[in-house]
Amino acid sequence: MPGSNQAPVNVGATESGRPGPPPKEPLDPNAGKSLTIEVDGARWARVPIQTALFGRGDQVADKLSDYVVKTVRLAEDDTRFEGAFGEPWYVVVSEKIVAISQGRSYFTWEINPTPAARVLSKWVQRTPHGIGLGSPWTMQLAIKEAGLPRILVAAGASIVGKAVGRRGWFYRVAGHRVNAIDGPTPYSAFPSNVSAKLPPKAPDKMAAEITAALRKVLPPGPAGTLGGTVVIDSNDLGRDVLGHDTSQPIEFFAELFRDNPFGQGRQQTPVAVCVHRP
Repeated sequence: MPGSNQAPVNVGATESGRPGPPPKEPLDPNAGKSLTIEVDGARWARVPIQTALFGRGDQVADKLSDYVVKTVRLAEDDTRFEGAFGEPWYVVVSEKIVAISQGRSYFTWEINPTPAARVLSKWVQRTPHGIGLGSPWTMQLAIKEAGLPRILVAAGASIVGKAVGRRGWFYRVAGHRVNAIDGPTPYSAFPSNVSAKLPPKAPDKMAAEITAALRKVLPPGPAGTLGGTVVIDSNDLGRDVLGHDTSQPIEFFAELFRDNPFGQGRQQTPVAVCVHRP
């Protein structure tokens, strides 16, 4: 189980011996991804922002502010984004960096899977898009978060659900956002390639803190039209809005990120500025 002597995770990609993120121009999409998408008949741009790695104890709101402000200033001077900040716009943040900063990410060697975790993880379907609970480490975190009795009931519900052609019963019964638990994937940037994490605590509160911090440092125009911040669990398989302080329904942001503009590998772009496009 994770202990109090957790190893720090704020280690650069070059220090880990792995290559850093692929180069990207500040206002361009990630390679293989589209900058724009249509949602409810309107075109939106999602500008992913490359950042330094986040570590335990980082103040996410303050650390993100500099990156977002620089991106907004660049966009204001770019004709492709003319008038974009004259109407509501949004900041979307990966839940991963919030969880890491809160100390809810653990190296695999910090987690001691129980026999139950090892057995249960073998029954989880694995996909190329993420390990989910299909590892002893992530299953152990799920047991820690929801309790073994609830996980066992959820596993039973999953078996019944599959028998009647229904999916998702495991996560519905397990609750506690165990669907947002992530495990190590070889294509991820360090430390995500060797760690497992729980979902962030109080994501709505974190979203509000980021919005408040941004409004203090943004230029007056964009500060006034900032519609709020969203904390999202996004990958190539699906999206789950964990927290937000906007007036938009969460379904809007799930659609806005349906093609996962953050990317699924070493992009190191855990935040995006989202604006209307003409």
